[in-house]
Amino acid sequence: MEHTGTHFHEQLDQLAERILRLGGLAEEAIGRSVRALVDRDPELARQVIAGDAAIDEVELEIDSMCIELLARNQPLAGDLRFITTAMKITPDLERIADHAVNIGERVLELIEEPPLRALVDLPQMALSAQAMVHGALDAFVRRDAAAAWRVIRMDDELDRRMEQVFRVLLSHMMEDPRTISRALRMTFVAKYFERIGDQATNICEQIVYMAEARVIKHRMVEDLPDGTP
Repeated sequence: MEHTGTHFHEQLDQLAERILRLGGLAEEAIGRSVRALVDRDPELARQVIAGDAAIDEVELEIDSMCIELLARNQPLAGDLRFITTAMKITPDLERIADHAVNIGERVLELIEEPPLRALVDLPQMALSAQAMVHGALDAFVRRDAAAAWRVIRMDDELDRRMEQVFRVLLSHMMEDPRTISRALRMTFVAKYFERIGDQATNICEQIVYMAEARVIKHRMVEDLPDGTP
């Protein structure tokens, strides 16, 4: 029985490693997509798009691992929450990578036209989105609700940057209608970064449940009880 328990927790460690692998690939895709945007690099954009198939494979592998762990071990309490959380956050991580692919596709369109005067806050949005994903993964591995809360609270700043980007790009379009197609594509890019932040927030909501058995999904941060980290 002891051997079975040891093997089970080794499998949990392997599951955590695969989650980290998926998250690392998603982070890398974000980084490449923003470099492709800043450098107007079509090859880098194509690498992001081509890498999506490998990310999808890791997602399916994690799904299989979770189902097998549930079926063979019938885990309870914290271990059960860990596995079910892994199942819930995997689609969010895969979706984050999909947003990076979407950015790569917009880059390929943008480089067919002259650049706008500036990329406004898009690179900073990318850094913030990456930081949220990285923080979410770290909180998951450490089962750290306080770290998850720190990531959740970062989302408001990303939303504010999204609004600022929209205002700047709208002014471009109003001043020069020839920029409309480029500005709209950059608005899409900003929205993808904002959605990455939302996805990281979703992950952290699940981490709070995993760590504390407390459901905070669909609740506004300011509506939570006093003393929330």
